[in-house]
Formats: sequence, C-alpha cells, structure tokens
Amino acid sequence: MKLIPVPSESHGVFHSGDTYLLVFNSPECTNIFVWNGSDTSVDEKVAGAIYSSQLHVHLGEKPVQNRETQGNESAEFMALFSCGVTYLDGGVSSGLHHASKDPESPKHHLYHVRGRKQIRATETELRWESFNKGDCFILDTGKYIYVWSGSKSNMLERNRARDLANQIRDSERRGAAKVEIIQEGEEPEEMIEILGKCPETIRDGSAEDDKEADERHTRGAVLYKVSNASGQMQVSRLGDGALFHKEQLLTDDCFILDCFGKIYVWKGKKANKEEQEHSLETANQFISLMNYSPKTQVQFVTEGNESPLFKQFFSNWI
Repeated sequence: MKLIPVPSESHGVFHSGDTYLLVFNSPECTNIFVWNGSDTSVDEKVAGAIYSSQLHVHLGEKPVQNRETQGNESAEFMALFSCGVTYLDGGVSSGLHHASKDPESPKHHLYHVRGRKQIRATETELRWESFNKGDCFILDTGKYIYVWSGSKSNMLERNRARDLANQIRDSERRGAAKVEIIQEGEEPEEMIEILGKCPETIRDGSAEDDKEADERHTRGAVLYKVSNASGQMQVSRLGDGALFHKEQLLTDDCFILDCFGKIYVWKGKKANKEEQEHSLETANQFISLMNYSPKTQVQFVTEGNESPLFKQFFSNWI
C-alpha cells in the first residue's frame, strides 16, 4: 500500500472505505492524525499506523500521534475543517463512490448535513424517509445539485450544505453543474421524479441528533501503568477522578490516561523498546480489555512532547 496525496479541494472529504494520514503543524506542536473509515480494511488500518509511526520517527519523535474513527472524531481533528467533514461511501480506489465529473452522469447521491458546533455530511439512502425538518440535505443529480433546508434546520447546517454543494460542483463537476437552494415545501419536479411523490409531512428532527454530546469531558479520568513484562499486557490503576501529578509518569514506563471516550498512551523516553514500538497494539488491547468501542479516540504522547490537552489532567504541570 502507498500514500496518495489528496487534492486541496477534497480536504475534509473522507471515503468510509479508506484510511487517511494527516499532518498538522502549529506554533505549539505538530499533530499526526490517522483517520479510519467505518469500512476500512484491517490492512489499511495497519498500514496507516505504520506510516504514522515512521513519520513520527522521521520528525524526531516530537509530533503527537492521534487515531480517529469515522463518526467519533476528536474536537482537535474537527477544528482542522472549518466547514465540517463529509463522508462518502466506498474508497477512492474502489470506484464505489467517486461521482463522475461528467454532469450528464445518471448516478444520484443524497447527503445528510447536520450538527451544531461540528457539522458533518454523510451520504444516506436516496428516499424521502431519509429527510427530516431539523436538518439539511443535498441531492446531487449530475446536472443539478439541490440544497434542501428543513424548516427547523440551523444556519450553520444551511451554510455547510451550501458550501458542500459548491465544493461538489467545483471539484467533481468542473463547475458545470448548477447549485439550487430550496426550502422545505418548494421541491422542484426533478426531485419528485427521483425520490417519488413528496410525503404530506416530513418527520421532525431530534434535537439529540444535533448535539455533540461530550459528557466524557465532565467525568474524571483514570491513570493506568502499563507493563508487558509477563508477556501479556497488565494495567495497574494508579488513581482516578482528581488531578494527577506529572511525577507519576515515570520515564522508564508507559501509561494510559483513560478519559472515557478518549485514551492517551504516554511513552517514557526510557521505556523498553517493545513497549514503545507497540503503542498501537497497547491501545487496542486496552480498549478490548475495557470493553470500549473500537471507535474510541486514541492519542499517542511521548515524554517531553505532551499536548496541552494532556497536561490539563495534571495539577502541577506548567
């Protein structure tokens, strides 16, 4: 497997069957993100982890490594995309989604745009039952790209839907398609031809659907010491709830900070080489041991290159 550059006009657009490697530089630190789609193969996940580790070493082991999964991205990752992210079916190389640049293409696509602080667009089933009053939808017919706004949708969703429609027009239609903004109840004839007769009532959207529920940040964290001396991973709970002290992080060991929904794997400079090189395996074993979702966010931290979000859990870290 090899890395393929993503054109700038497609930044923020992710195929569910692929793995992506992103590098973000800021004055404070460098972040490496590995994003895995919901349908990504095991081989691609492994390749992404290997490339991330190689890049980490190439950059002097200073970057912070992050693992992201579709639909459960961290706030740091989402902040990289001011207009939100878009999920497309299939993979770039599979041809399962790539919409034709030919505006005459008969293939139709429907996207569901929703959210409040973090707007996401996801391809959904091509039928009226997919619609609701609280969100926005984009119907891509090839010649026309319709932006449909539910009567209870918010302004951020409407703006994101419009921006995405323009992005599809410019990057996949070479500017040849026409974008039309329509409101609930003003559906054009072509939409009806594709989707069938419009129902008398569109279902209401759920407020919970739009909330980026982040209760994990209000719960206490738990710090674990990790050891594989016996040949199997063993974790020792060091404390929870209150703030920790940075002196608890010993340079010759590895630790996991469990924040309920996101875990940090901290690697000491003098930790044994096997523990350092198998940090991804350590994270996966821990997630399995705790019966957490495989979509759990993971950030890999090396001693001396801790992120501010990691340091905030330690009372005396300046």
